[in-house]
Amino acid sequence: MKIHHLSAKNTIMNQFLGEIRNVAIHTDRMRFRRNIERIGEIMAYEISKELEYTAIDIQTPLGIKQTSKIKHPIVITSILRAGLPFHQGFLNIFDNAENGFISAARYHSNADDAFEIKVEYEAIADITSKYVVIADPMLATGQSIVAVFNKVIEKGYPKEIHLAVVIAAPEGIAHLEKELPENCHLWIASLDEKLDDRFYIVPGLGDAGDLAYGPKL
Repeated sequence: MKIHHLSAKNTIMNQFLGEIRNVAIHTDRMRFRRNIERIGEIMAYEISKELEYTAIDIQTPLGIKQTSKIKHPIVITSILRAGLPFHQGFLNIFDNAENGFISAARYHSNADDAFEIKVEYEAIADITSKYVVIADPMLATGQSIVAVFNKVIEKGYPKEIHLAVVIAAPEGIAHLEKELPENCHLWIASLDEKLDDRFYIVPGLGDAGDLAYGPKL
């Protein structure tokens, strides 16, 4: 698996990352959503550099200009609900993309920290021979992304898969490297230190879904 760590260089994205982590501004949900969206826009641009292009001719008012366009269709698939503002960022750049949405959540069967991942809803476009972006803000254990990957490829086999996350833990990356094909790309905005005893990312930012949309029932 090819790993792209975007915050290794100083860019404006690091400012957005700092703001989504900052407890002093966590009560501003609109700002949190917009920063996640902007990180998605930046990541989409970086991913666009890795795609194949085909040459096309454009008619201008004064002549013909050769340019290029992405060669294969794109399907953006996000994990509900935290992935929605991240998804919108990708869609702002890949504006003709097809879309998919999947729910994947931790399910605690006992009153402890052990859990399994349940996928309970899916609406996914055909992905055969297309570029697929699987977007999820947080990569903790990696189990959610693996479950979603397995669900997505039931719809066909894509040209390429790009996994996009805002914040990742080393344990989650190791799990993806073990479970997913080598030809996947993993895009990380920021790499954090570790998981805690409850499998939350440290220092992380908290629950991205709650920060974007409010607490769950």
